[in-house]
This record gives sequence, structure tokens and C-alpha cells, in this order.
Amino acid sequence: MEETIWGRRIRAFRKLKGYTQEQLAYQIGVSVSVLGEIERGNRVPSEELINQISVVLNVAKEDLNSIN
Repeated sequence: MEETIWGRRIRAFRKLKGYTQEQLAYQIGVSVSVLGEIERGNRVPSEELINQISVVLNVAKEDLNSIN
């Protein structure tokens, strides 16, 4: 469940901010396949990666894990 929430929220904010998977993956230093796994809910991002994503997307990390 946690994986799915992270993935959905990251994908939603990525699209809202106008980033492609390739662009965000490059900015946070992971491969597109890793980012895709996170967005699909197959991988939980590390705390460090969550911090990087929140900085690049300019959102609070709490918002990335919000259920609403």
C-alpha cells in the first residue's frame, strides 16, 4: 500500500510540474526504469530519494505521501 501511495503522488506531482519521467529521473540521479518502478508501486523510494524528489518538484515531502 505504501508503495502505491508514493508512486501515485510522485507521478501526479511530476505531471503537474510538467516533467517527463526522463527529466525527473535525470534530476534525481536514477534511471528511468527505477523511477517507473517507484511510480508503479513496485519500489519504495529511500528517504534520500524522497528528499531529492521533493526538492526538484518543489513540494513538501509530506505531500508526496498524502493519502488525499
